[in-house]
Amino acid sequence: AGTNGKGSTCAMLESIALAAGYRVGLHSKPHLVHFEERCRIGGASVDGALLLPHFEAVERARGDITLTYFEFTLLAIVSLFAATPLDLVILEVGLGGRLDATNAVAAPVAVVTGVAMDHQDLLGDTLAAIAGEKAGIFKPGVPAVIGEPSPEIAGWLAASARDAGASAIRIVS
Repeated sequence: AGTNGKGSTCAMLESIALAAGYRVGLHSKPHLVHFEERCRIGGASVDGALLLPHFEAVERARGDITLTYFEFTLLAIVSLFAATPLDLVILEVGLGGRLDATNAVAAPVAVVTGVAMDHQDLLGDTLAAIAGEKAGIFKPGVPAVIGEPSPEIAGWLAASARDAGASAIRIVS
């Protein structure tokens, strides 16, 4: 999660894991040209035909439940990942963190990159409030990696990690 740097962080993690020989699935957003850019397996965007049965499965399973575009697409992509032999899945958190659909997935690590003023109408009008929303991905017993360069904001994130029962790890560049 984060305002800046989360896409780059996901891409770097994917690159490192691929270079180490791992089979990796990456869900990123937004797409720039084609929807398939949101879903990568083994470093390449998937063919849309691979996603189609997973979209159909989500449509059948949801019944009368209304899903947002992001929820629907995440479920289809995660369904494809679950059906594919992968060693690692990387999910880029979208808006905020606490209320993002990716937050429904249990993760072995959570990363928050830089925090700045964004989506103030939904996340709050202060850096502390926005950092709190981003920190909503921290879970008990799960390492919380903090890449925020500002000591003050990193401190807020670390406090949120401790409050959530996560162990905070600060990366300083």
